[in-house]
Formats: sequence, C-alpha cells, structure tokens
Amino acid sequence: MSKPTVDPTSNAKTGPAVPVNFLRPIIQADLDSGKHTQIVTRFPPEPNGYLHIGHAKSICVNFGLAQEFGGVTHLRFDDTNPAKEDQEYIDAIESDIKWLGFEWSGEVRYASQYFDQLHDWAVELIKAGKAYVDDLSPEQAKEYRGSLTEPGKNSPFRDRSVEENLDWFARMKAGEFADGARVLRAKIDMASPNMNLRDPIMYRIRHAHHHQTGDKWCIYPNYDFTHGQSDAIEGITHSICTLEFESHRPLYDWFLDALPVPAHPRQYEFSRLNLNYTITSKRKLKQLVDEKHVLGWDDPRMSTLSGFRRRGYTPASIRNFCDMVGTNRSDGVVDFGMLEFSIRQDLDQNAPRAMCVLRPLKVVITNYPEDQVENLELPRHPQKEELGVRKLPFAREIYIDHDDFMEEPPKGYKRLEPTGEVRLRGSYVIRADEAIKDADGNIVELRCSYDPETLGKNPEGRKVKGVIHWVPAAASVECEVRLYDRLFRSANPEKAEDSASFLDNINPESLQVLTGCRAEPSLGNAQPEDRFQFEREGYFCADIKDSKPGAPVFNRTVTLRDSWGQ
Repeated sequence: MSKPTVDPTSNAKTGPAVPVNFLRPIIQADLDSGKHTQIVTRFPPEPNGYLHIGHAKSICVNFGLAQEFGGVTHLRFDDTNPAKEDQEYIDAIESDIKWLGFEWSGEVRYASQYFDQLHDWAVELIKAGKAYVDDLSPEQAKEYRGSLTEPGKNSPFRDRSVEENLDWFARMKAGEFADGARVLRAKIDMASPNMNLRDPIMYRIRHAHHHQTGDKWCIYPNYDFTHGQSDAIEGITHSICTLEFESHRPLYDWFLDALPVPAHPRQYEFSRLNLNYTITSKRKLKQLVDEKHVLGWDDPRMSTLSGFRRRGYTPASIRNFCDMVGTNRSDGVVDFGMLEFSIRQDLDQNAPRAMCVLRPLKVVITNYPEDQVENLELPRHPQKEELGVRKLPFAREIYIDHDDFMEEPPKGYKRLEPTGEVRLRGSYVIRADEAIKDADGNIVELRCSYDPETLGKNPEGRKVKGVIHWVPAAASVECEVRLYDRLFRSANPEKAEDSASFLDNINPESLQVLTGCRAEPSLGNAQPEDRFQFEREGYFCADIKDSKPGAPVFNRTVTLRDSWGQ
C-alpha cells in the first residue's frame, strides 16, 4: 500500500500537513519570475469511454492547481480516432467533471477544431524536408522500426522528394487510398534510443465519420502530432500528464520547435493512480460492459466515476482521496482501503442516520396494547442537531433482522436469544419469550415482551448489553437493497497467478440483491443520491436510476468498517 505523502515542511505551528505536489513550487517559480502571468492547464480526455478513478486524480491535479494559483483549465477532447468515439462518452465526461465540482474555462474544446491548422503545419514539415509519406505496410513498418536493443532502419520511401510527398499527402487527403495504405511520418532519427523519435506517424488514413467534423476528413492526425500543437494554440502553460508520456516529451518538443506555433508549453509528468482490486484500462472496462460482466459503465462495481457516484461516493470524498495520495513522480499502488476510508470519513460526518432491516423477522410484543402507537423521535445525526429528528412509530408488531436472534448463540453474542434481553435502538428493552417455526423448522416469528419502564432509561437491577435496530411492521417501507463489494478478488486482477485473464478474477459475490427489506418510514421519500448510514449495516445511497418515492432502492456504498483487512 502506498502511504499518503505530505509536505514535510508542515507542522503544528503552520497548520495541517499539505499533501505533496511537486508541481506547486514549479508553478510558483514561473509566476514569480514573470515567465507566466497566469497559468493555463488542460484536461484532454479521449472520448472513447467513461472516466475512471485514475482520471479523477488528473482532473484534481489540473483543475486544482489552476484554482490554487488563480489560473484556468481547458476541457479539450482528444478526438483524433472517430472509429472509437461517441457522443455518449463526451456527455458522460462533461457530467463527471461537473459532478466532481470543477468548471472549465470557456467553451468545450476539441482537437478536431484544429484539424485545418494541423494539416497546414504537416504540409510545412513536408516542405521543410521533415516529413514524408511512407508506403510500408504495418508489418513492414514494425520490422523497420527496430527494438529497444536494435536501431531501426530507414524506410525505402524516406528520401522521396518534397514534391512527391506533397502530391502523395494531397491524394491521401482526397480519399484516393484505402485505410492503412499509406501514412505520413516525421523524419527524425531511426537510430534514436528513444523509440518515439524513430520517424513517428503523424497521419493515418481512416475513412470514418467524425462526430464533430462529419465526413470532411479521411486522414486523422495521431496523438503525438495533435497534442502539443493543440496546447500551443490554446496557450497552455503547464501540460501535465502521467509518467508514461515522459518518453514522449522529446517528440512533444521536437514538433513545437519545428513549427511556427504561437507558444511553447512545457510538459510535466506525475505518477498515475494505481489502485489495487481495480481495473482502469478503458479497453478492459469496455470489455466488462460489452460482455455484460457488469450492468453498464455506471454499474456501482465499476471503477468509473459514474459507477462510484451511483454507488454513493461523494465528490468531496474522491477529491480528498486524490489529495491524500499526493502528486509525485514515484510509482506505487494505493490500497483501496484508503478510498474507502475517505468515503467513510465523509459519510460519518454528513450522512443522516436511519434504520433498515435487511432480512426481516417479525416480532410480536405480546404485552404491548394492540391499538397503541407511540411516535418516537430519533436524531437524524448524533452530532448535528441542525439536521433535526425523524419520527418512528412504535407498535405491537415490529421487524428485526434475522441475524439478531439465535437459539444457540456463540460465546460473546450480544443480541437476542431465548429469554435474553436487548434494547431496541431509541426504544424499549424487549425479552425473547418464544420462537415460532414453520414446518421446516425455520424461525418465522418471535413472541417477545417489553419493559414499559425502559424508554430512555436502563432497567433496574439488571444490565442489558445489546442494542439492535428495528422498524415498525405496519408503517415501514418495503425496499430493495443491493450489497456491493469489490469487483475483483485479487489485489492485482491482471497478474494474479491463478488467472489467465483479468476476467477470471471477477468476484462472484460482488453483488447481492436483497428484496423485501423493510425501512423506517422516513426513507420512503428518499430521493436519488440521498445518502444514509443504516445503523449497524453500513452507508447506503438511493439508486440514481431505479429508486422511486415509495419504492426505494438502496445501494451499499461501503461497510461501517473495513472487513477486507480482517
């Protein structure tokens, strides 16, 4: 587990420790020196899937630094591969960023807005003898590229004349050739130890309809040619990305140096968020969805932001988690428990309390008057009087959880047992007198008696250790409860020894659906995304899609305590 990193200069005199972010002093120095008067960052997702928890760190870094230093952040979609992109993903990404609590500067931007300029710059590189059209097949190109230990070799088409290259590139743009027939490559160094500088591809032929530009283009620029130039056009000052792009930085700079761009941004890399028990590959997340291992991108078991949102995670808990992890250049794996700690901390402070019986067992209190109902008042939160109270009717018939009664309990059991007593939360002490069973010997009802002198006070002459939750039988609301757990059994689903595929590591117990649960009356009007602590059960959220007034559906966000470490 990676421990959260904090600024070692922080102490009790200066305030709480601040999570480490090595970019802070860099940005401060740039502002102090006058290199920049305002910082401009960007978040540039590809619209080929939903955002996941790893993206949350990048969002918090880019938007957070801009906010901290009085700058702005652009949202720019890197839409250079229309075959894998969709408006659904664009809409979801925008929604997730807003949900996290961030706003981008100006209108949403698209790399495709710069396609004309990028094309013109490609032509300039051809005219300068720095780009050429290559006819090698993908298999041949791979062979010519060499390896990490062997230099590449020049393509036989590398020395075409400027005129030939301009003609071939124009014919590519005109749609004369099939997909993959030719590419435009930068002419750099096929012997470079940096594989990214071995004449990288700038343009590919793709006869695909684009969601923004329609059928205007059949050639599309590659990421490395698009990204830096888009940053320059937008005046990005600090181009912040993850460490896997460190080896791309020389190419990022090569294009900027070779072209008459309006600015020269600087690229900085930080370690990506690696979270155990989690998959963050968009390709594999899409596979989970397409093959129906989960119920969509927003399935609460998914590592997507929409999945975490539907499960009941709060924006504040995810932002706090990203702060706890810190921003540095050291790769490591963060324990999922840290994320769960963050949401427990948030919900413990802010979620109203309520009672819900997941596995109802009917209890008849035989000495309680049949026609009597008492409206008890319980606090909505033990530390927040401003949240008020909720009313809970107490009557002769109630429900408790099946697990709260055992005929032959183990040592240390502090719930209900034959002739034993427990306190009902916020109510009376009851004693189990008789268990009613069906023909198969299953307990279907309890007959109990209550002590009328124990409302709000302890019984005289005896000590009652256990406290259990309950709901009134008549006034309770029937609901569905979905118990979610981690989607994968192994800490590293992709490399588990007993698995040929990450799919082999799917946890078969990751979802348990309970129907016929009974919730206290106040939960009948729960709105989608309302969050609660179900006493003794965990933290729950009313489902965004399926929960309706009068027929709520609750998703378990997290248990009250970490059970995975036990």
